[in-house]
Amino acid sequence: MPLANPRRVRLSGGTELAVEIAGNSAQPTVLLLHGFPSSARTFRNIIPVLSETAHVIAPDLPGFGRSDVLPHVSFSAIADAISELLERLSVGPRCIYLHDFGAPVGLDIAMNAPDLVSGLIVQNANAHSTGLGPQWSDTFDYWADPNPGNEAAATAHLTFEGTRDQYIAGLPTEVAARIDPEVWAEDWRVMCLPGRMNTQHALIADYAHHVARFDRIADYLSARQPSALMLWGRHDAYFEIAETLSWMRALPRMEAHIFDAGHFLLETHAAQAARLIAEFMARHAN
Repeated sequence: MPLANPRRVRLSGGTELAVEIAGNSAQPTVLLLHGFPSSARTFRNIIPVLSETAHVIAPDLPGFGRSDVLPHVSFSAIADAISELLERLSVGPRCIYLHDFGAPVGLDIAMNAPDLVSGLIVQNANAHSTGLGPQWSDTFDYWADPNPGNEAAATAHLTFEGTRDQYIAGLPTEVAARIDPEVWAEDWRVMCLPGRMNTQHALIADYAHHVARFDRIADYLSARQPSALMLWGRHDAYFEIAETLSWMRALPRMEAHIFDAGHFLLETHAAQAARLIAEFMARHAN
C-alpha cells in the first residue's frame, strides 16, 4: 500500500530520494520523518488531512521505502541528505515530526538550523536515557564490544517476525487487530532488497552516536524551547513510557497526548493525531 505519486529528487552525490509532497507551498510546512522499518507510507492516513492547511513534505529516508541506499550510512549522512532535499525544494521554516529513527535525523536537522524550526512533533521518539529500558541490553553490549556475537544479538530483530513486532508487540489484542498485516509485509519486502539490510545494521551501530549526544540535544531544547506537541503510544515495547516525562521536563510548555496505541500509533489513531497536528500547526507554525 504505497503512496501514489512520489516525486524523485536526485541529490548532488547521485542518491535519489522519493518524497511525497502535498498541500500548498504557501502554507506552513511540516516535515514528516518516519522510523524503522517503514517509509513515508507511515503517514498515508494523515497526509490528506494535513495537506488541507499545511505544506507536507514526507520523504522516504535513504535506504527505506523507494529511496536509494546511501554509499556511507549514518544518521548524520541521512540528515545531510534530507537537508539537501529541503534546500532543493526551497523549504524554509518547518515543523518537524520525529518518530523512532526519524528522531536522530530530525534533531540533527533542527540543531543545525534552529532558526528554521517552527515546532517539533514528538511521536514515540527517543532523546533521553529514560527511553532505553532493559530491552536495550543487547544493543548496549554491542556498542561496548562490537564483536560478531554481540552484533548478532543486537540485530536479531531484523527478521519478518521482528518487523511485525514493531507494529504489534506490547499491544492489547483488540488494538493489534486494527493493524493491517500488509504494512509489515511491505516493510519486510523492502528490507530484503539489495543494500537494505546493510543499512539497518549500520544504523543500529550508529544509534550509539545519537545516544552519545543526548546532552547536546538537551542543551538545544533548553536554549531554544521550541513549541512542541507529543503524541505517544503508551504500549510501545521499545521506548519506555518514562521518556514522555523527560520530554515534558525538557519542554515544560509541551502539549502532550498519550494514546491507547503502540510504537506505530498512526496505524490505529491517525484521525485523532491528524486533528491534533493540524491544530498545533495553526497555533505555532505561522
